[in-house]
Parts: sequence; structure tokens; C-alpha cells
Amino acid sequence: MSIAASAQQVLSPELLWKLGRVSVLGISKDGKSVVYKVVIPSVEENKSNSKFYTIPVNGGNATEVNDTKDLVYNKNVSPDGKYILSSQEVKINKVLGKDIYPNLDKSNAQVYNSLDYRHWDTYNDGSHNHVFYAENKESATLIDIMPNEPYDSPQKPHGGDEDFIWSPDSKSIIYVSKKKFGTEYAISTNTDLYEYNLETKTTRNLTEANKGYDTNPTFSPTGNLTWLQMKRDGYEADKNDIIVRFKGVDLNLTANWDGSVDNYSWSADGKKVYFVAAVDGTKQLFEVNFPGLTKIALMVTQVTNGDFDVSDIVAFSGDNVIVTRTDMNHAAEVFSYNLKKKTWLQLTKINDETYSKLVLPKYERRYVTTTDGKKMLVWVILPPNFDKNKKYPTLLYCQGGPQSPLTQSYSFRWNFSLMASQGYVVVAPNRRGMYGHGQEWNEQISKDWGGQVMDDYLSAIDDVAKESYVDKSRLGAVGASYGGYSVFYLAGIHNNRFKTFISHCGVFNLESMYGTTEEVFFNNWDHGGAYWEKDNAVAQKTYAKFNPINMVDKWNTPILIIQGGKDYRVPIGQGQEAFQAAQLRGIKSRFLLFPDENHWVLKPQNAQVWQSEFYKWLKETL
Repeated sequence: MSIAASAQQVLSPELLWKLGRVSVLGISKDGKSVVYKVVIPSVEENKSNSKFYTIPVNGGNATEVNDTKDLVYNKNVSPDGKYILSSQEVKINKVLGKDIYPNLDKSNAQVYNSLDYRHWDTYNDGSHNHVFYAENKESATLIDIMPNEPYDSPQKPHGGDEDFIWSPDSKSIIYVSKKKFGTEYAISTNTDLYEYNLETKTTRNLTEANKGYDTNPTFSPTGNLTWLQMKRDGYEADKNDIIVRFKGVDLNLTANWDGSVDNYSWSADGKKVYFVAAVDGTKQLFEVNFPGLTKIALMVTQVTNGDFDVSDIVAFSGDNVIVTRTDMNHAAEVFSYNLKKKTWLQLTKINDETYSKLVLPKYERRYVTTTDGKKMLVWVILPPNFDKNKKYPTLLYCQGGPQSPLTQSYSFRWNFSLMASQGYVVVAPNRRGMYGHGQEWNEQISKDWGGQVMDDYLSAIDDVAKESYVDKSRLGAVGASYGGYSVFYLAGIHNNRFKTFISHCGVFNLESMYGTTEEVFFNNWDHGGAYWEKDNAVAQKTYAKFNPINMVDKWNTPILIIQGGKDYRVPIGQGQEAFQAAQLRGIKSRFLLFPDENHWVLKPQNAQVWQSEFYKWLKETL
């Protein structure tokens, strides 16, 4: 009886934030173990705690370890062992009032002469990330390879040590940087790979011809520089391809494959590159052969298949590739996949005991015909103990991005398993702008934010609403970022379909968004230019036709508006404007502000408030 009772528990917000979060540090130096970290948030302490473990690559019991420094190969140590790389911030420009006026040391003024004065959640104080090298010993002198340069490596805001590597001969350092400053930086995505020569102390640009992103440099087992590349400057969601520089020729291994690469890793023999990419509502492992300059055709092959996401390629061990894997009901765990036998082995089982006590939702694939005659994948997530003879309130989930995949990922905020476990059917369409359905499908959303994609949303909810188990009088729409924009836009065109809305960090006013967001290149690309360009027909159509503020007079539905105070991507004014409009229109509305959060909600107690207010609003209005 007790076992049956415990198995009927469902996922709750409190339980979600007790789950362990797994990340892999690598394979041990002896090749026998996977070394990984488990982060467990503490709501009581309002912080996260970490523990480290090893587990045999062939499966077995995990062992907790206190120090991982000597367990895993350190990519920052030069191949000859003589030097080590690191990075730190360096003060380059005088921005603060007390820097400019030393006698006014209590001033907190900031003086800017160009854009890029803030990025993501931080104001620019004149400091830049720089790469350093030193002799591989204690207290060695650090040498800055970018002296006095007002540029960043690692890239801000989210770059790490994947942005710099050693050459195989230990004579040079390859690093990623966007060597543009101020306003020029804010309107471009043109990062390049640079090579710094330790002997001559000189730097050269290795990818000057390419005007888009060049990122993620590595070397193949046979010494060929490899990286990811997007072609077009200003387009952050361009097709991401694998480039190999072989005998002075840049070979694009994925040019003729209609997809975009997430991350990649060379096989041990240097004959193949394995990579992760979105496909049909999931992320899977692929391989592409490397023929060099021979006439052998390049061939991309999908290696894995199933309703799950392969997230990261960790390492290879014999015939096995070690990866992390998720699905909508399960947070990331470490798996081993046998490339010959095509079999899976789950290595870590951090949350299995918790899941064993839960009755979990079911998710289904559904293919809906769009208004322009295309087939669109829609994920439908059904509550635990689903009964088709009952009627359920139903949520249309609007994905952010706007160009981003909606796959079998596991979020600790927009968690489909949690939504369904609270008794809601969730409808999650792979609308235009989603990776995994070809580049054309992905690109259709640019300069058409309120066009076909809105028809896609409505086609999805209308199709699922035909089911007898959907309570058509209790439909809601929820989303963040571009998904929040979608909610604001749908509020003006939904024709009374929805009973409630929730928008988190959503774009509400395209004009003020253009004037306050930090990555201007994004708006230039997706909206076609600036709102003041009166002779720019594309931009004028975008700002006139697809701006949610122009349809506020049609709003008639309760709306919860959530905003981060340190969100500089979709700044606070967007949420304030929307809330003020709703209040002055007399519409039931609520403003949930997190002053110290950015575009995300990261602090455990704030996350609990977010979940509590989210579901409280739905209970009140749906």
C-alpha cells in the first residue's frame, strides 16, 4: 500500500529544485572513469552546492572525490607541459567617474562614448577578458597575449575556456575574439580565430575572410584546425557549420547538410567528426566523414534516434561515446552509447530514486497542417494519470529565441513535466524559427515576427483543442523572451481563444526595445533595420505591423507580466510598459519583478517565487 501511494506522487516546484544537476568534467587520465559534478540547489540557503564523483566508463558504482585537479586532462596545459593558459579581466578603459576624476573617489558616475555600455546583466566598467599564459608552475609570471586591447576573450557574456586552445606543437595559442569596440561591437557578430605566436609575440587573424561567427576551435588528432562557423554578419541564428583547415584549404564538412551544428568532437582516429544537432523536435548524435582533399563524398549520418536529447559529447572510450542525455521528464544524466552495437548504457542515476516515486506525464508527437500547407511537429504533454474522458485546462507554450529548437530538453523553469503534473495539458509547437526542420523553416521567422509564426501557434492550439479532453473554455498562452513577445502579440489577435496569458521578459514595444537592448545586431537582422529608416520598407512594415503596442486596444484578457531588473537583452521597460498598458485598460494584471535577476531566474528562492506565482495566477484565471 505504501509503495503504491508513494508511486502516485507528482512533480512539484519544490521537488524540481531538489533534483541534482549533472555536468561532466571529462574522462580520467587513465581512461577508466567519467569525472562529473552534481549541483544541488538549496532553497533554504539560497545557493547551490556541488559534489564531484567518478564512475567507471563501463558502468558501476559512483565514488565521491574531493579534488579533481589531477584526475582529468587539463586542456589549458600546453602539449609539451611547459605552459598553462588562464583568463582574467583587465582594466583597459576609463569609464567610472572615480577613474576619470581621481579626486572624486566616491562618485559612482559612468561615462560612455559609444554602445556596448552594458551587456546581458552587467554594465561595462572598462574591463575586458584577456587570455594569459605562464610557465606551468606555482607563482609564474602571467603574460597577457592581448595587451592594452579593448576586446574580449573569452567572449562576453557566456564565453569560457572553450574560447582558447594550444596548438599541437605548443608554439602558439588560438583564441576567439570579436575585435570590435563600442557601437561597432554592438552591431556585429564577426568573431574571428586569432593565433598568438609565443616566440615572436605577434598575432594574426586566421578567419579574416569570414564575416560571421567563428567559434569553438579545436585540433583534430592529426593536427588540423577545426571550428564552427556562421557566414553572415549580424545573424546570430545562421547555419552553424563544421570547418576544417586541411593543407591550407578550409573544408566545410556540413555545407550540403540542411541543419545547424550545436557542438562537435573528433573521433580518436581523425577519420570522422561527431556532432550534436536538432532534428524533428529532438537533439541527436550525427557523424560526418573526413575525406581530406580526396574525391570521396562527404556524408552526414544520423547516429542516434529516439524521443530524447543528446546534449553534449563528453569523450570517446573504445567503441563508446560518452554523452549527456535528457528528455521532457528527466534531467540530464550521463550515458554511454556503443557505436557498433547501437546500445545505450545509463552511467549516472542521480535522480532515479526521486523519479521512481513519481507518476510522470506522457508526451506525444502530433503533426499539424499549417495555414500554408506545411506539416508542423507539435509536442503534446499530458498530465499524470491522464484520463481521456476528463476535460483539462490547456496551455499553449510559446518558445523563446526566436530561433531556437524546441526539443526533449529539461528546463528548471519552463518545465513541461511540472506544468503537466499540475493538471495542465501542454501544447508546444515547433513553429517557424525552430532548428531541426531545415534552414528555410528556421529562417522564416526573421522579419516576420507577427506573421506566419502566429498562424502556426493558432493552428497548433486549434488542432489540439478539437480533442474531447481539452476544455476549450480554459485555454492559456505562456512564454518568455520571444515567447513573451508572442503572448503580447496573441493578446491582440486571439479572438477570445485564451482565458489567460503569462509573459516573462517579453518584447512589448519594438521601438523602445531597439533603443535599449544591448545586442543591436539582433534587431537589425530580425526587424530589417532601425524604426527611423523611413525609406526601409521591410523595417517600416515590421515596426508598424508586428509591434504589440499597436494592438493594446484589443486586449481583453488577464495577463501576468514577469520581468528581471538586470535583463539588458529585453530591458525592464518592456515589462513596465506592458503592465502599465494593461492596468490603464482596466485589465486584470499582475507585475512580478525580480530586481536582481537577468533574462533568467537563477537564485533558488526567486525560482520558487516564480513557480508559486506562475501556478497561482493560473489557478486564479484559468
